[in-house]
Amino acid sequence: MNKVRQFGVAMTLCLAAAATWAQDRVVYHIDNTAAQGLKGLRNLRNHLDVDPAAKITVVTHAEGVDLLMEGAKAANGTEFAPLVSALKSRGVAFEICEITLKNRDLKKEQFIQEATFTPSGVVRIAKLQGQGSAYIKP
Repeated sequence: MNKVRQFGVAMTLCLAAAATWAQDRVVYHIDNTAAQGLKGLRNLRNHLDVDPAAKITVVTHAEGVDLLMEGAKAANGTEFAPLVSALKSRGVAFEICEITLKNRDLKKEQFIQEATFTPSGVVRIAKLQGQGSAYIKP
């Protein structure tokens, strides 16, 4: 009976590990808000509609950080912040490159609260890919 219990525990652990491995991990790379902003946010929403368990990180750098600035809008007047907030509530992480902040003389206070900061956007993207994340550049 003890072996049956051990087998049951082992099977439970294997199933839990398989479920973790089955969860898709994805990094979205945004470096140009004008070209990628609305399209990228729409892609993210569609991605989660089909795969709500996906673990998605959005990494922004260069002109891509503009997506996460307070009051930022698309050319058609659509505000980005409510769209970002909705995606954040679905588990999407939004990260801003600190090198870009330094190079563009921007301050962290200029960005929406849903965003976090990473020392280097391109290094973060490479690390996420090395950890098994798929790469998408909308």
